[in-house]
Amino acid sequence: MGSRIVSVALFWLSFSLCVRAQPATIASGPEMERLAKAVVGDWETVETMERGAEFPQGGSRRGVVHARLAAGGTTLLYEVDSDGSAGKLNGFLAIWWNSEAKIYDVFVCFNSPRHPCRMRGTARWEGDDFVNEYELPAGGKTTRWRDTFRFTPTSHTLLAAVDTGGGQMKTLITTEAKRR
Repeated sequence: MGSRIVSVALFWLSFSLCVRAQPATIASGPEMERLAKAVVGDWETVETMERGAEFPQGGSRRGVVHARLAAGGTTLLYEVDSDGSAGKLNGFLAIWWNSEAKIYDVFVCFNSPRHPCRMRGTARWEGDDFVNEYELPAGGKTTRWRDTFRFTPTSHTLLAAVDTGGGQMKTLITTEAKRR
């Protein structure tokens, strides 16, 4: 009987240590659970840039994305690594649920020497689309941007659009991602 109690105690101790050593795979609440269900995993990406001021010749990149929960399931990290005619892109998005404001906050870091990291607006669900709206300075003025993620079980599409004036949004970058 004594050895059985010791065995059970050792099992629970081992189990609890293993559980603590695991990375966060459980979302901290329903808002993060919905986002994690749509995007956590490994993805192969193809980006297409439309011709315009940002990309005069257009362009493309191929790469990978690794998306995971972090910080006890409170934050989603979306890590990007791609390269192509549009240049190298390395960085990440950190997305978390702001329970006071009832909206997702977005923070980004990319391989931009002048402004590598910044807050990047807020995000919300519009039906099945996950939408991040933000502003960026360009040419001495502030420009409104909108990133829209559309999900299927095996893929997602990211449409990065800019306000061309009068509230008209024009897609400049389309990223197609397929689960690896």
